[in-house]
Amino acid sequence: MRDWEPLIGSWSSSGRTVERPGEPAVEIAGTDVYAWGPGRRFVLHTVEVRMGQERVEVHEVIGEPDGDGAVLMRSFDGHGGTALMRASQDPAGAWLFTGPSERARLEVGRDGRSMAAIWERRTDGGTTWEPWMDMSFRRTS
Repeated sequence: MRDWEPLIGSWSSSGRTVERPGEPAVEIAGTDVYAWGPGRRFVLHTVEVRMGQERVEVHEVIGEPDGDGAVLMRSFDGHGGTALMRASQDPAGAWLFTGPSERARLEVGRDGRSMAAIWERRTDGGTTWEPWMDMSFRRTS
């Protein structure tokens, strides 16, 4: 779990969803906090953002090994939804978060004070990934 150290801390998050037919782009702003869980064996991730007029709150527990070198990410949101994703790193050190209907590539800036993520999602229930949102993060602590 030591690879998560660069993410530990508080982040100001901002971004925008990608406009699609019948779905206008929406501004995103808020905070993300990554903190060590018990024994530094887990990471606790809290998201509090506004997506347009909607308030989004998510709590996530990261760190359960999946047996393939990745770790599981279990999230719980303020609307009662849950999700399960896998986290791994690519050869360049970027984080890859993959779930059944959404995925992201998160890069930590060389200065350790910034991050950027590109999210994709499946909207047709099939195999086609489409751009969903672009996010930027600035360390606040």
